[in-house]
Amino acid sequence: MREASSLYRLLGDDARLRLLRVLSRDHFNVKELTGILGLAQSGVSRHLGLLKDAGLVTEEREGAFTYYRLSPSLTEGQALWPLLRAQFDDAAGTAALKADDARLQEVLRLRRENFDRYASADTRDSRQLVPGRSWAAWSRALGLLLPPLDVADLGCGEGYLALEAAQWARKVIAVDRSADVLGRARALATRRQVKNVTWKRGELERVPIDDNSIDVALLSQALHHAADPAKAVGEAVRILRDDGRVLVLDLRSHDESWVRDALGDQWQGFADDQLRALLTDAGLVDVRVRVGARMHRDPFVVLVAAGCKPRRRKLK
Repeated sequence: MREASSLYRLLGDDARLRLLRVLSRDHFNVKELTGILGLAQSGVSRHLGLLKDAGLVTEEREGAFTYYRLSPSLTEGQALWPLLRAQFDDAAGTAALKADDARLQEVLRLRRENFDRYASADTRDSRQLVPGRSWAAWSRALGLLLPPLDVADLGCGEGYLALEAAQWARKVIAVDRSADVLGRARALATRRQVKNVTWKRGELERVPIDDNSIDVALLSQALHHAADPAKAVGEAVRILRDDGRVLVLDLRSHDESWVRDALGDQWQGFADDQLRALLTDAGLVDVRVRVGARMHRDPFVVLVAAGCKPRRRKLK
């Protein structure tokens, strides 16, 4: 009875139950679990330690990382697991768990985009496993082919894209509405010793950047957070120099209404023609829209769209 009481107390925490649910899908390291659950890394590590001590979770080394998975003693040897699985299935439609699932799919997508983790051991094609051959490395390599550019990252969040762009840009101006988020972005830039990024607080619909001062304006997963997407695109065009470009990464229209409450989305994505019209109506030319990322069973499809600001006619 004492052991049962300890076990039930351990499971009386929603974070630990969410951890078990996520680990029932695949094995993950602490960093991945932190991103999926949206919890502090210290908290995730503490919960994993408790679950491991209780024999519900195991850990194993794989390369430079430690991965966690459900213990066979839980899934095969206890009557508890069918009860937990039934509860997980019943709660799958809640906003919190749907948010966990969306972030989990993003982690799996990132794994697949890195060649050295592209497939499981039994299906891995050794011809693909060349050390260092990853999509991230290729994106940085292609950036070196660009001329020195002034870049704006609008809706920059915690600054990961801004810092990537800073590797090839002359300067980057990163804008976000949240002072807390910008604080974390500045701290990350300091740790990475990146000095050509300027961080500014502002709204997408009123960007604190001068007219005609930017070569590339990025809106990465930001437009569906805008109260007025058309005005946000218009602001991106305003700050562009002639022949400057707007690059948008955003979600295609979807039916996942839970994102409004769980993630603060204002819009449930955009249809291809809708996104094309937003760029065209803002005065951009050579507008192109295509699929940027799609994953099997993932309800979210990422669209990429780009357009060019035409040269203004000179007055005689």
